[in-house]
Amino acid sequence: MISKQQIKTIHSLRLKKYRDQSELFVGEGPKVVAELLQSFECIYIAALQSWLDANQTAIPAGVRCETILAEELAKASLLEAPQQVIAIFRKLPDTLPTAGALQSELCLALDTVQDPGNLGTILRLARWFGINHVICSPTTADVYSPKVVQATMGALGKVNVAYTPLPQYLASMSDEIPIYGTFLDGTNIYDAPLTSHGIIVMGNEGNGISPETASHITRRLYIPPYPMGSPAIESLNVGVATAITCAEFRRRTLSIEHCK
Repeated sequence: MISKQQIKTIHSLRLKKYRDQSELFVGEGPKVVAELLQSFECIYIAALQSWLDANQTAIPAGVRCETILAEELAKASLLEAPQQVIAIFRKLPDTLPTAGALQSELCLALDTVQDPGNLGTILRLARWFGINHVICSPTTADVYSPKVVQATMGALGKVNVAYTPLPQYLASMSDEIPIYGTFLDGTNIYDAPLTSHGIIVMGNEGNGISPETASHITRRLYIPPYPMGSPAIESLNVGVATAITCAEFRRRTLSIEHCK
């Protein structure tokens, strides 16, 4: 049985200020919790008995576990449709990618991406395309918010996310690290030379990349509509644009490797 105080604690973690104060966050559902258990320290689990029976070997020693009924789960859950298990995890410290990583890997940078669903989708894309680091501006949505955690479908534990002021961070990069960004006046991404390392900046849902951040971008890209020259909507959803951009970078990498 889950106590009223424990329900209150879970509900408080809906708010960023309490997540920041406690350094904790909530994950829910069998898939999300199973993935997060592999990467984060878990301090509490409340679940249906059926879930606990099926996942005994996956739960680390020392984690406080409670069996709850479906009606209790509904009261404690932050989701509209509760999913068998709720767990509380400890956040990881922010760690920016090293200079070595930037010289050998692709990294994503997000400039005020505010929609939790978009951020969650981008983290899933990062994992899919083998991108290990996502650098976020302080005005980007909180990666540990319940909506983002659920939208990542567990990818949060496989991608390193760090928050830092982007203009200052990009300004500190050496000339050897290309900084890409997507713009309406950029070079056609399918014609532009692309590298297998560097930083790809994606902008805000409504305003794109801010002028302060844009001033540090060295390679401006454009995703053209089809057919070329045809009328198009003003811009793509940032999650869709990220998928197209990452796919083209990886296609080039695979083509180069295939030719070797």
